[in-house]
Amino acid sequence: MRLPFTKMNGAGNDFVMIDNRDLSIQLSSEQIARICDRHRGVGADGLLAVEPAEGKADFRFRYYNSDGGEAEMCGNGARCFGRYTARLLAGNQEELSFETIAGELTSRLVGEDVEVTMSDPFALELDCGIAIEGLENPVHALNTGVPHALAFVDDLVNCDVKRIGAAIRYHDHFPQGTNANFVKETAPGHIAIRTYERGVEGETLACGTGMVACAIVYHLLNGVPSPVKVDVRGGETLKVGFKGNAESGFREVTLTGPAEFVFEGEITL
Repeated sequence: MRLPFTKMNGAGNDFVMIDNRDLSIQLSSEQIARICDRHRGVGADGLLAVEPAEGKADFRFRYYNSDGGEAEMCGNGARCFGRYTARLLAGNQEELSFETIAGELTSRLVGEDVEVTMSDPFALELDCGIAIEGLENPVHALNTGVPHALAFVDDLVNCDVKRIGAAIRYHDHFPQGTNANFVKETAPGHIAIRTYERGVEGETLACGTGMVACAIVYHLLNGVPSPVKVDVRGGETLKVGFKGNAESGFREVTLTGPAEFVFEGEITL
């Protein structure tokens, strides 16, 4: 089987994009893991498949982590998905909607960037009360389409993201697992983050849902207004916008940043 694909990059988070609108492609988790393998495959943090929507949205968004397991959604992947599907439609629509396990999202082309309206966050927990070796500050949690935990650190550059991130990801407090983020304020209304991603089981250069979780918790703890600027390990600065508060819930959450085409090819499976 020869599988055509497009490689895309969203702020350092890279993805293999598959056009499966006719539902002719059926990939096993082992095949997806092989495609995402950086030594024996294309290499990617995850695979995104475009499928026909089951409801009123324009498309169905299917996201698989690099281990081959399907996940609820991915913020950086959603931006790439928005630009990729716009190209499938020959650029005739600047705004598109798509179904995810986490709910319906919309994407809009904004110059060279893509703005994605995310699902409403839930399950906010400020200070989970857990102790992690090597981490002095409290761990907070918020589900932004996928579960995230985060902690502020004094030294983001030398933070042991892999070890401490794994300890949080597999902690008993998170029975379904969680992504783990480490955050530092760089200026008022501006933070930098590093992320350990569940399913990748290591640090990635960016994580869209993690940016949203960190920005909202940062807002709650420091009273900074929307939007919040977020620097990621890949070198880009993205923008998280939102309305609402902890009592009524957050809504109209947006993530704006780059989504770039890298190359196209075929892989034999």
